[in-house]
Amino acid sequence: MHPASENFLLLKINICPVKDKVTIITGASSGIGRALALECARRGARLVISARNIEKLTELSNEMSSMGADVISVRSDVSIEKECRNLVEKTIEKFGRIDVLINNAGISMRAIFEEVDLNVLHRLMDTNFWGTVYCTKFALPYLLKTQGSLVGVSSIAGMKGLPGRTGYSASKFAMQGFLEVVRVENRKKNLHVLIACPGFTSSNIRNLSLTKDGTSQGETPLDEGKLMTAEEVARHLCNGIEKRKRMIILTAQGKMTVLLNKFFPSFIDKMVYDQMSREPGSPFT
Repeated sequence: MHPASENFLLLKINICPVKDKVTIITGASSGIGRALALECARRGARLVISARNIEKLTELSNEMSSMGADVISVRSDVSIEKECRNLVEKTIEKFGRIDVLINNAGISMRAIFEEVDLNVLHRLMDTNFWGTVYCTKFALPYLLKTQGSLVGVSSIAGMKGLPGRTGYSASKFAMQGFLEVVRVENRKKNLHVLIACPGFTSSNIRNLSLTKDGTSQGETPLDEGKLMTAEEVARHLCNGIEKRKRMIILTAQGKMTVLLNKFFPSFIDKMVYDQMSREPGSPFT
């Protein structure tokens, strides 16, 4: 094959490799965020990892440094505006630019709306929605300079309302609407916006899900061994960033749910209700 053809093929496969790209990942201490950090490190990104748990962040940072990654960790609670501003400032102080922002930090819940304390919904919105808004607001000027990638890790729950997850679905629908508007507003500035919607993924998000009174659920109601791994999700997301995709919907079940909901919404209403009601400890039983 002619060298020019090989280069063209490479560009088609990896339009914008993450190698050497300054990448911020929120919620990086566990689950999908941790897997994303390690995957980006393997691909040669320069990383800023953030979460509330500084001990886990430090442990992850040390592991990534041993891989040769250029990484700093910044403790941040994304529900607090000034901490999101600080996260961006620390990134610029260290690296002088931002190429990729991955809004991954999130919490979940499981309780029916009739019984849930409204403070639980506030906590979901503050982290999942407002955390994305805050980080994006402060990072956007730098992303526009680099024509970089703005990523939101959403969920199938952001495409289809899931019973028992009012706050979670609402926050993810809000996140997606927000990111779509940012994409349209900046369509002439070559800003890449990726909305990623994993299906059920093996992580600790369900263990930490909030119940109706705001306490942690403690145990997952799902068989985690049958779910897509966080590492698989991370690979798909990194590929999506490199290929500058608009949307990623993951797992066969997730894709089928989104597709059928367009044509048979009543059927999918029944399907998701039946599935959630069969979960151990379901609030519908």
